[in-house]
Amino acid sequence: MIRKKTMNKKRIGIVLCALLLSGESRVVAKKDLLKTYREKRDLKKTPEPSGRVAKKGSKKKKALFVIQKHDASHLHYDFRLEIDGVLVSWAVPKGPSTDPRDKRLAIQTEDHPMAYAHFEGVIPEGNYGAGTVMVWDTGTYENIKHKNDELVSMATCLADGQIEIVLQGKKLQGAYTLIKTKWHEGSKNQWLLMKMKDDYVDARRNLLTSEPNSALTGRTMAQIAQEGDDAKKEVEPQKKQSPKKRVRVSKKSQKMS
Repeated sequence: MIRKKTMNKKRIGIVLCALLLSGESRVVAKKDLLKTYREKRDLKKTPEPSGRVAKKGSKKKKALFVIQKHDASHLHYDFRLEIDGVLVSWAVPKGPSTDPRDKRLAIQTEDHPMAYAHFEGVIPEGNYGAGTVMVWDTGTYENIKHKNDELVSMATCLADGQIEIVLQGKKLQGAYTLIKTKWHEGSKNQWLLMKMKDDYVDARRNLLTSEPNSALTGRTMAQIAQEGDDAKKEVEPQKKQSPKKRVRVSKKSQKMS
């Protein structure tokens, strides 16, 4: 019996290792995908959504993508792809380009909840990522990564460090690739975001400057920041005046007077 139990444990270990190597580790650890997101935030002090890992819809064909303009300590663009019920995220300092010659650094950050795709507002000072957030672009994407004439799952693409997708956004269109750079000290989360050659290539156009406003509301960063300040003033509790203490006069004192 002891030998059988030992063999079963070894088999389970082998299966888990196989899943990890095949890129399906995110599915095994699905309940923990947003753990880092929550640990970095005090969700009682920030308007960001807490969210949950979304269940995979059987009828849903195309997954969501969103690019958020984020004026934190440094202005950058957060590129997010729906994978395994969360938004897998990269911070792109210079933002996406429509020129295939541009290799934009993309630093992978923590996964975000699906509800974050609609988040637009101000993260208060003193909180992680404090600053103004705008939904700069949003839409759906299609996985086009194939190997041996078979479509490679997005989970495997992510694990392998090679993602190829077609964006169908309000601003960005066409094929893009994300390639993980070779690891060296302090750079294990660094990727490159590049435009692939197709009919949507435009080396002369800079969408970041020609279409700077929100894809959801049409607002500017300044308008979002101002509305965030206005909302803060409305909910800011007024200093309560301490109530005056009542002086009790005893009946004995009253008689003496």
